[in-house]
Amino acid sequence: MPLPITVVSGSPRSGTSMMMSVLEAAGLPLLCDGKRPSDASNPRGYFELEAVKGTRKDPRWLERAEGHAVKVVHALLDALPEQYAYRVLLMRRPLKSVVASQNRMLERLGRPTGEADAERLSQILSAQLDEARQLLDERACFEWIEVDYPGLIADPLSRLRPLGAFLDLPLDSPSIIECIRPELNHATSPPAPRGATGVGDI
Repeated sequence: MPLPITVVSGSPRSGTSMMMSVLEAAGLPLLCDGKRPSDASNPRGYFELEAVKGTRKDPRWLERAEGHAVKVVHALLDALPEQYAYRVLLMRRPLKSVVASQNRMLERLGRPTGEADAERLSQILSAQLDEARQLLDERACFEWIEVDYPGLIADPLSRLRPLGAFLDLPLDSPSIIECIRPELNHATSPPAPRGATGVGDI
């Protein structure tokens, strides 16, 4: 039987990179190319595969994805061909925190943050994520579980147990717990310039 493809999904800045590091520590091979280097926003790296961005036009990268874990942003879940079997980990993080984290990353890059549109962006992301959940429910190729990012930071072991059962992987070793580093959650750090607030930059 072909092995399922483990898809780590969610909006940008919702904890997908951290989850990829957890799966790597658990021994699941990752499909990523390292083209996007680590930086201050993601000091452990982004774990991305550039070819994923072009899935709508060219999904051939999936031919080598079986048995691997790969990051796919929520807005591209509907582009995944139904001929494969997927186990989807959908990261859930409060959208105000997601937008704040995106703004902090843009600030580090010296790019405009568009803070005036933060509420509108949150509404758009919320609608998109609702559509993604409906898609995951409706398509037979998907099995999925939602992973609460704040809960994972606060109590890793209890959150990893159901995830380990879903993936049939042991996720309770110290090396895996170490991947969930509260110091990368900036909820208690000083406010970012221009008033950005909220939790972290993972």
